[in-house]
Amino acid sequence: MLALALAAGAFAQQEAQRNGAAMLRDAQETVDAEAMGQVWVDTQGEATIAEVSNPGGAGRFQPARAGTIHSLGTEAALWVRLRLMRPADERQDWVLEFPMPVIDRVTVYQQERGRWRAETAGDTLATATWPEPGRYPFFRLDLPPGQARMVYVRIRHASSGNFPMRLVTVAGHEQRGQVEYLALGLVFGGLLLLIAMCLTQSWVYRDRVYAWYAAYALVTTLAVAAYTGVAPHLLWPGFGALGDAPQAILSYFAGAAALLFVRKLIGIPPRLRHVDRTVYLLGIGGLLMGVLHPALPKLGGLAVLGAYVVLATTSCMLISLAAWRRGDVVGQWVFVAYVPLTLAVVMTVARIHGWMAVGFGTQYSVVVAMAFEVPLLLVALSIRSRERHGAQIREQALSTQDALTGLLAPHLFHDRLRQVVSRFRRDGEDSAVVLIDLVNYPRIKHHFGSAVAEQSLLRSVIKLRRLLRDVDTVSRLGEARFGVILEGATSRSAITDRAARLIAAGLMPLKGLKPEVTLQFHIAAVQLRERMMEPDETLEALSDLLGSMSPRTRRPIRFLKPEDTHPVPVQDSSMLDESQLLDSKSPRQPLTVVK
Repeated sequence: MLALALAAGAFAQQEAQRNGAAMLRDAQETVDAEAMGQVWVDTQGEATIAEVSNPGGAGRFQPARAGTIHSLGTEAALWVRLRLMRPADERQDWVLEFPMPVIDRVTVYQQERGRWRAETAGDTLATATWPEPGRYPFFRLDLPPGQARMVYVRIRHASSGNFPMRLVTVAGHEQRGQVEYLALGLVFGGLLLLIAMCLTQSWVYRDRVYAWYAAYALVTTLAVAAYTGVAPHLLWPGFGALGDAPQAILSYFAGAAALLFVRKLIGIPPRLRHVDRTVYLLGIGGLLMGVLHPALPKLGGLAVLGAYVVLATTSCMLISLAAWRRGDVVGQWVFVAYVPLTLAVVMTVARIHGWMAVGFGTQYSVVVAMAFEVPLLLVALSIRSRERHGAQIREQALSTQDALTGLLAPHLFHDRLRQVVSRFRRDGEDSAVVLIDLVNYPRIKHHFGSAVAEQSLLRSVIKLRRLLRDVDTVSRLGEARFGVILEGATSRSAITDRAARLIAAGLMPLKGLKPEVTLQFHIAAVQLRERMMEPDETLEALSDLLGSMSPRTRRPIRFLKPEDTHPVPVQDSSMLDESQLLDSKSPRQPLTVVK
């Protein structure tokens, strides 16, 4: 039985060789068919299957060679003739694949009941009209077991290139498709996750830069999805009005978005204003060219597209390199992100013009580069955003704090004083307001300079904070004047004790300080329960009290006088009956009220 099986196999192989047919066995699973058949270029593009398949047309065909680049243009067509045979003992059906998502149009002819049956696919047609929708064209072969069949292929493609063909078993084709979509799904899933994260950060932090980056990443993702055949297969399978123009349109938009985003992210110095304007005009011009591309001739439009995309990526790389040389860390990240993308784009354009053969590297290098470029740009964006937020925080701090001392800004001190006064009127919670002057500050500045004068202010703040609680409010109200609100201060003695300790600390020079500068303070204070005034009036009265002090005064701590009290006349009608105010043992005294 083994001998009979081997004999039958040998007979089938000899029969296939005699018929000039390629034997397809299940164990092979995948066969490279690019060099398997015979080819003929129809320069006019008018030959029909009847003319090609008749005996007279057989002499036109020549043996095919792998990697041969054909320049067909918009009129010529490439014919490929394959003679295939499936042995009788093999079970797998076979598929003819064209793993080139951007191929314009391919038609496969097979015999059915003595007539030629044609099936057509390609990126110039809506994917839904293909006999087998997918990322790239493929056709199921009708190969009866033990019979040799002739298969003709007609290819139309405007740009130069070779056209890879594979013979794959149905099982191998399905498995390969799943693996390819798994790899592409990981890439696009990661990109969509980054886009969603950027939109979330833009909404949470109210930062439009993240929204612009999300828009750029979305356009770029769509362009790569259209280039790899994912978008025509899954996103717009029924749309074919523009042919293969959506790929070029999205490529223009992606290049324009890259220029505008990198320009915004890195920032071109003002001295290079002409460069900045040129980059901006290139970005806007890319958007316009994307809109106008469907109206351009096919070959001319492809040439312009290739030049623009290469110019856009190269410009982004050079802008980032210039920023890196200026010491910008963001420029370093952008440069690293755009180097592989620029190389991938150059390889793709070279493949479009026929300078390189179609292969995995020239077709999917852009996808691999995008998988690195988008996350690296996000890192650069995060660094720039952190820098901008830091600047905003410092700007906000300057509006709420004194730049030198870090104390509260004057307008916030006034707001706090109004709150304290309102609470005293409503609830009777007592507080004290204190103004402190560093009276020898002008002399220090005159004799020792601004640096020593500013150092004396910082020393004053340090000494002042040591005497205050965390709940007390302290602010710098003038060049050498500080304001303090002591909440809950109910006695003059507590205020006087703190003021005296501050004056004593100022008279003690810092050990090792050169020059030895002492700090002289004058202090004016008021308790709200002693003298109740409006906030502005309170500060004005304390300021007048400080101004009335002599530089050499022996009373550097002073309080505003309490409000005067006056006796109430006995005959006043609002006066209570005298017998109700005095008991039998106390002497009679006039009643006094506070105005």
